[in-house]
Amino acid sequence: MILSLALILGLGFLVGFLFKKMYLPPLIGMIIVGVVIGPHELSLIDSSVLDISSELRSIALIIILTRAGLKLKTTDLKQIGRSAILMSFLPATFEIIAITLLAPVLFPNLNYTSAALMGTVLAAVSPAVIVPTMLKIIRERYGENKKVPHLVLAGASVDDIYTIIIFYTLLSFLTNNSIDAWTIIKAPLSIFIGVFLGILVGWIFGLFFNKFNILTIFKVILMIVFSFTVFGIEKEWGYWVPISSLLSIISMSIALQKTSKKGVVDIEKSYSNMWVIGEIILFTLVGATVNLSSLESNWWMLIILITIALLARGIGVLLSLIKTGLNIKEKIFCLISYIPKATVQAAIGSIALSAGLSSGQLVLSAAVISILFTAPLGALLIEFLYKKLLAKDNIIEEFNNNQSPPSEIKNFNMQTTVKKEL
Repeated sequence: MILSLALILGLGFLVGFLFKKMYLPPLIGMIIVGVVIGPHELSLIDSSVLDISSELRSIALIIILTRAGLKLKTTDLKQIGRSAILMSFLPATFEIIAITLLAPVLFPNLNYTSAALMGTVLAAVSPAVIVPTMLKIIRERYGENKKVPHLVLAGASVDDIYTIIIFYTLLSFLTNNSIDAWTIIKAPLSIFIGVFLGILVGWIFGLFFNKFNILTIFKVILMIVFSFTVFGIEKEWGYWVPISSLLSIISMSIALQKTSKKGVVDIEKSYSNMWVIGEIILFTLVGATVNLSSLESNWWMLIILITIALLARGIGVLLSLIKTGLNIKEKIFCLISYIPKATVQAAIGSIALSAGLSSGQLVLSAAVISILFTAPLGALLIEFLYKKLLAKDNIIEEFNNNQSPPSEIKNFNMQTTVKKEL
């Protein structure tokens, strides 16, 4: 296991670094490394690592969603509130509907319910791709005035939770030929409990951190303990204990940075440092899940399906942005930001096959192609176009670089000087 982890971290970092030097997103190199050294190609990763691959990917996902919550201020959420809510479910809904209607036409043996299940697998955007990219763009202050990256960050963080809830509801119907009342009730209940618990714990953490002078590492440990606990409860007893752990983690982070008066920046830096390792492990293991030999012979039809589904998703994005005041370039940025898929597809792509569904192999093939097609495409488009599509707020940067300060600061300094002379 130790040697396999060393191989994953070493090769993942090296190839990711080389891709970065070529002005390409490092995650593409990491995914390629995973495909090559994974169990379906060279098989260099020990089975003990593959056995806990899902847990390792989940830890990385928890880290990046916590970072997202720590960056989403309540003032920003108020500014982007309506459109952020729509972006969290409307684009995915359009994509699911498109796949549900089109997949049975392209694949006659697929019924509409199984097509809907495939839609939920393919519709979830990848927070692991989108969140760090948006955090980078926020840090560079592109799209700051209209909070465009904040909008994508908020919507994408919830989008996959929405699709996962629908996925498990449909899976229950396909495996049991019925949906019990509790399955229907617990979907909205899990969302409410997850958000409520996250806000409550984040508020308590914030007050606790304000009152006591605690080292940053201990703050991070407390947050990780909560995150792992709710995630584990949902995974082990999710049917009987309705809680959306990922929503709870995001809500906790938002409430914490709203309540805590000190130390949030240091906490975010700690999570940012953890993500350096988490990113390598996540995307390399995502690549390791890809089995090229499992692809259907008519894979090109799946590419057609995914492309049309992305167009439908784009319609959902544009509808979500009505009356937001965004210009055409900013809307295009939101469109391309909602392309990447990887995390959820790697996590649930094989579940239908494991459950013995006749559509399982096709769903798995669609998930694999979705990762290979959309993750690099979306990451490349965002990386190469965000500076052209978003306006940059230069005021803070100029001031920090000791260039001429903004006119408001000049006037203030002149007035202060005059008063002193008088």
